[in-house]
Amino acid sequence: MIRSHKINLPIKLLIKILMLQPAYINLYKTGKLLERIEKAQGLLKQCQICPRRCKVNRLENKVGICKVGRLPKVSSYNPHFGEELPLVGMHGSGTIFITSCNLGCVFCQNYEISHLGEGFEVSSERFAQMMIELQNMGCHNINFVTPTHVVPQILEALLIAVREGLKIPLVYNTGGYDLVETLELLEGVFDIYMPDFKFSDSEVAAKLCKARDYPQVAMKAIKEMHRQVGDLVVDERGIAERGLIVRHLIMPNGLAGTRNVMQFLAQEISTNTYVNIMDQYHPCGLAHKYSEINRRISREEFENALQIAREEGIHRLDSETSYHLR
Repeated sequence: MIRSHKINLPIKLLIKILMLQPAYINLYKTGKLLERIEKAQGLLKQCQICPRRCKVNRLENKVGICKVGRLPKVSSYNPHFGEELPLVGMHGSGTIFITSCNLGCVFCQNYEISHLGEGFEVSSERFAQMMIELQNMGCHNINFVTPTHVVPQILEALLIAVREGLKIPLVYNTGGYDLVETLELLEGVFDIYMPDFKFSDSEVAAKLCKARDYPQVAMKAIKEMHRQVGDLVVDERGIAERGLIVRHLIMPNGLAGTRNVMQFLAQEISTNTYVNIMDQYHPCGLAHKYSEINRRISREEFENALQIAREEGIHRLDSETSYHLR
């Protein structure tokens, strides 16, 4: 006679095991992922995916500011080892660089991709296959860079990828110019949100990315992201499982408005927010046309930004911020 053995696991360990799978798998199993896809597709008919609200019919391949129609465009995909430590781990972050952008900063470090449209259209099936390939390479997550304008297409591809065995966390790596209404469709889809908070001054945003409302939009978006996933949680290896990572690129002459950004994060999000204060700004794209940003930042500017973050109560700073300063 074969006896069955009941295994009694501690409740905390059992919860941990159940939480290991990304949230989108449950959405798929319950049929809610398909519902999200249908809602997102509806936003493409008179496109209102992002704050630009171009209202063009992308289902008929019309294009607005992002210059992307029905199909997504991808510039490249690969394991990336230059991202934040919790994303990279031992095997890299599975990064998919989406072509074009809804923001269009004049100084973009990926100008050829975001402004010039370097990339190629992909079907949902090919998009999904990229995710599977990156997972098979051992990547710890799938990291969508500038995903805002292709949210419906990501969801469509995800449906296929889950069926093919995708089971690692998704990262929403965005410029921060996102509508709360669109982000609400992503609750339970993305385990990790990684927005920029570029500027706290509306006049600077109007000049450098033609989005005067950027600070207000970014604050609302970051609040929604944090509501969904909370502070960053890592596993015993230090690999991100779930939560919020905020990037803040230091600009010359204090144009990023660092103190206001850090005050917002500390006072309205969490003092436990994981923040990457980035020092790699250098003039790219059209930056040479703007005297105030036509230089690298100084070591003093960068160290001052770190000090401001600490003064405002932000203590969880990315430990591998690289020093490119000369």
